[in-house]
Parts: sequence; C-alpha cells; structure tokens
Amino acid sequence: MKIKNTFLIITTISYITFAQVDFRVGMGLDFFNSPSMTDYINQSNFSGGPDLSSFSTAINFSGEVGVKVQNNFQVAGDLAYQLYSYNSNVTLGRYDIKFNNIMPSLLAYYLIEGTGYNFKFGGGAGLRIVSVEQTLPASVNSDNFSSIGYGVLLRAQGNTLLGDRIYANICLDLRYDLNGIPENEGRKLYNNVLKEDVNFNQIALGIKLGLYYKL
Repeated sequence: MKIKNTFLIITTISYITFAQVDFRVGMGLDFFNSPSMTDYINQSNFSGGPDLSSFSTAINFSGEVGVKVQNNFQVAGDLAYQLYSYNSNVTLGRYDIKFNNIMPSLLAYYLIEGTGYNFKFGGGAGLRIVSVEQTLPASVNSDNFSSIGYGVLLRAQGNTLLGDRIYANICLDLRYDLNGIPENEGRKLYNNVLKEDVNFNQIALGIKLGLYYKL
C-alpha cells in the first residue's frame, strides 16, 4: 500500500511539473443586479435622494491558476473578491453599508491557441462567502452579517503576448450568485415594506483587465 501511495504521489507531482501551467491576476468592475438589497435601501429611505437604480457597480479583484490537461482543455481554480459600498446622508445622519463577497470557483476551459495569443471559453461554480457591514444613521456602531452561498460563472478571456511569457489579459464574466441571507447570531436584515428578510443574491456582468503568465 505504501509503495502504491508513493507511486501515486510521484506520478501526480511529475504530471503537475511537466503540465502547462498559467497564472492570471486582474481587477475590474462588476455591473450587478441584487433586487432584494436595492429594495431594502430604497424602501427603508436610506438612499437619501433618488432611488438606487436596478444595477450597481462593484470592484472585483481576482487571481487564477490553470493547468492544461489536454490540447484544448484546461482546468483552473479562481479566487475573486467583490467589494461594494454605499453611503448617503439622510435626516438622522449618515447611512453606510458595505458588501464583500469572496468567490472561489473551479472552472473548465476550452482553449484556442496561436502564436502570441490565446483565448479561453468556459465556466464553473463555487462557494460564495458574504460579509455585510451596516451603520445606521445616528449610530456610531456597525452591525456585521454573514452568509455562505454558491454561484455559477461563465467566462471568456483573451491574452495577447507582451513579451517573455507575459500576456495582457481581458476577461469577461457572467455570474449568478445565490449568496443567501446574511445574519448575525440569528438576526437578519429585514425589509419592513415587503415583510421579508434581505438576501444578497445577484446576477452580474463583469469586465477585468490584468496580466497572464504561462510557464
């Protein structure tokens, strides 16, 4: 058994060592629609003026490691961090809400490669780890809420050689995330108009620019 396990470990390490591995880092914007969150801010009179529109903008940072397993097929692990914040001045003071989403995903790509460029088309799924921080008007204390959900991701990216294995990267994402209902020791954000708990589920379209490196 020990010999078999040792052989398996050596085979796995050898495969990873000689496989084609690449790395990507980037940042960009997500244009997302989260109806429950938007209704909560608008209907609670926290917007301090005109209502929020259906789509909001969040910052997205991400990194990815991919391993080529066949000529035109690759598997990859992606870790993204989405950050959204909103604040306004209302009658009783300042209102703040921050929404953070850590999004690990396992992806599969179809590759199209040529001299000095490549394209990837694929998708996958993973966990969504949400943190919400809210500070109500006339309060100096913040309340923190969290949840764990899941999401699916479709992605297309293109890479153009800059030199010495470094490529310029552009990445387009379409995501649907069931982020769930964040809570704090059983307490949840509540929409008194709709009489329901607030979830942070969203559909998002993202664009990112970055760098891509191929071993």
